[in-house]
Amino acid sequence: MAELIRIYEENPNPKEIAKVIKVLRKGGLIIYPTDTVYGLGCDITNTRALEKIARIKGVKLAKANWSFICADLSNLSDYVRQIDTSTFKILKRALPGPYTFILPGSSNLPKDFKKKKTVGIRIPDNAIAQTLVRELGNPIVSTSIYDEDELLEYTTDPELIYEKWNNLVDIVIDGGYGDNVASTVIDLSEEEPEILREGKGSIDIF
Repeated sequence: MAELIRIYEENPNPKEIAKVIKVLRKGGLIIYPTDTVYGLGCDITNTRALEKIARIKGVKLAKANWSFICADLSNLSDYVRQIDTSTFKILKRALPGPYTFILPGSSNLPKDFKKKKTVGIRIPDNAIAQTLVRELGNPIVSTSIYDEDELLEYTTDPELIYEKWNNLVDIVIDGGYGDNVASTVIDLSEEEPEILREGKGSIDIF
């Protein structure tokens, strides 16, 4: 049974953050707020946790396309091959914000992602998500709990999210009501940017 933890975005409580980090380091799964919909996440370096998320989502881990939630652009070179100046300028303009950018993966990707040619990078404009990543010391892998077909209340209300997910995860963070519009996904891995999904983030960033 999951624990429901209230964390305020304006001033995330260090004690509560530490409790979540402990669970992530032990291979636990969390549901946490972003600047779009609530996300289901775990430590990107923990194979057991990644396999649990793959089972929940009904996909093979090797074929899963999940985002890396980062705190800022400083660790980009750990996971992404060298990018040109124009690509970096787009990232600087848009992040933190409601975007997922598909970028060419580097040879330093964690072992479960080694075969990936590209990686989705997210830097949400949300202090809870950013604080978790900073304290953990590496990104959180993330997949949305958003239902593409139905805009249901459980995607935005933390208590309803808890009711639905409490047997599948270890912690649900109540960071207030979430959004029901997912991030805008833009592929920057080729020469020309390609919009794969128009979501909350404006496409006028180019």
